[in-house]
Amino acid sequence: MLDRNVMLCNCKQVSYADVEDALHQMDKFSDVVESFDEVQKITHCSTGCGGCHDKIMEAISEIMMA
Repeated sequence: MLDRNVMLCNCKQVSYADVEDALHQMDKFSDVVESFDEVQKITHCSTGCGGCHDKIMEAISEIMMA
């Protein structure tokens, strides 16, 4: 598990904890791609340069499996 304070999206300053918090705002999170879309709406991650997309997807997958 990544450190909750690690910054995943530098452009929008979104940390692992922010992604985790966004997931827990959702009614359910069973699909990684749909969850990414919702996390992106909440945090605006991966809307700058887009370089964090894979890191965000990995974090979502990790959180969903925990």
